[in-house]
Amino acid sequence: MSHHYSGPNFGFPHQDARLDFTDLYAFPKPGDPGKSILIMNVHPAVGVTPPGPTPAEPFASEALYEILVDTNGDVVADIGYQVRFGRSDGGSQTATLRRVEGAQAARAGEGGKVIIEGAPVSMGREARVTQAGDYRFFAGWRSDPFFFDTLGALNNNQFTGEDFFADKDVCSIVLEVSNAVLGTKTLGLWACTLIREDGAGGTWVQADRGARTSQTPFLAGEQNAAYLAGEPADDARFIPMFAHALEHTGGYTSEEAKRVAGTMLPDVMHYDPTRPAAYPKNGRALSDDTVDIFLAVLTNGKVTKDGVGPHGDLLPEFPYVGPPHNASR
Repeated sequence: MSHHYSGPNFGFPHQDARLDFTDLYAFPKPGDPGKSILIMNVHPAVGVTPPGPTPAEPFASEALYEILVDTNGDVVADIGYQVRFGRSDGGSQTATLRRVEGAQAARAGEGGKVIIEGAPVSMGREARVTQAGDYRFFAGWRSDPFFFDTLGALNNNQFTGEDFFADKDVCSIVLEVSNAVLGTKTLGLWACTLIREDGAGGTWVQADRGARTSQTPFLAGEQNAAYLAGEPADDARFIPMFAHALEHTGGYTSEEAKRVAGTMLPDVMHYDPTRPAAYPKNGRALSDDTVDIFLAVLTNGKVTKDGVGPHGDLLPEFPYVGPPHNASR
């Protein structure tokens, strides 16, 4: 998995598929290097534990979905793009996009300046796109662009080249944004989902978070809940946990495992908007083969490929992720 099924035992965080953050992408807009495309995918359409379809409602109205941006390298959010969804009404949802800045961006909770309000959520194959100034926004069901022989991974890395995600759907939040409002330096990006702890009036708590692919399902282990609730600035505390897992999966020595674990944390994606996207050095394109990169690290070079590649339904234009396979949602 990428960040799919990031809850305990390949389940969903808080037992809610709609809160499951799966992938983060960041790349310059094709044909317009002055803008960037940020994509946060959540809510896989099919579960593993338990198996079977997940809810038809794309996004949880009681949740917050955030893309966070560190502009100065201290691994603390300086900008946040926050999306809140309305309750399903006759099979439809709407979204409100806000931008938060400064100390408010680093704090869990709803707020900030409204950029787009009442944007329609795409429930079928048609991509319903909303524009406001230099921003373009999409939210809804799409074809999952992630590719991986998941069943091979769960079978002791005995890969057959069968892409588990070839016919799967996911819910995408896609944002086109001017680089002028992101800054010109290398950025640190991550995504998170939040939910109120005790219902409507409770404190906002983080249900899931991440940026780099596949780390949480395979390396978080017994500290899964603490990791998902944590902040990147505090990720050094998880190095021993990652190192312990790497000793078993890759046969690393203790010291080498700690060194490699230190390269995987904090769980932040570095992105320079002026350079082409190429994971893991700079952002992430939809076609980047992140699994092969992760497998080589996980197994200490013993396994370097799972035999699957990018999907053929990616789009050359906004929202870039292909239409969903299940158009009846």
